[in-house]
Amino acid sequence: MADALVRLSHLVQHVFADVARDHGLTSQHLQLVCMLLDEPLGMTDLSRLMHLERSSMTGLVDRVEKRGLVARVADPADRRAWRVALTEDGAGLAGRAHDDVVARLDSMVERLERDDRDRLASAVALILAEQGFVRPAAVT
Repeated sequence: MADALVRLSHLVQHVFADVARDHGLTSQHLQLVCMLLDEPLGMTDLSRLMHLERSSMTGLVDRVEKRGLVARVADPADRRAWRVALTEDGAGLAGRAHDDVVARLDSMVERLERDDRDRLASAVALILAEQGFVRPAAVT
């Protein structure tokens, strides 16, 4: 099972890297903008989700901000904090790239029976939740 998960992880990473390249981004840039599709996130949440040290996260946000894809916005819950939000251009690019990733991954599982796809999705969701890899808004 571990071997299968590692190989699947590599496959997903390759798809992600290919889509990022197709959209003129690095994999990390694409990962960042996709994380922000639903809502702006604070630097601490982004660092945890992307598994980066805060200083590395700051540099990544700086680079993507220079491209005009994200902006720092005031956190309404904490006037001392900032959140990272997609710009209009960033939202468009992130949406298109996300759709491309989804389409490529969906095409890889289309031969599976619907019940098998549902079981796979449930199993992956359970693993992610148990490992704490959930978006902050989804934590209850």
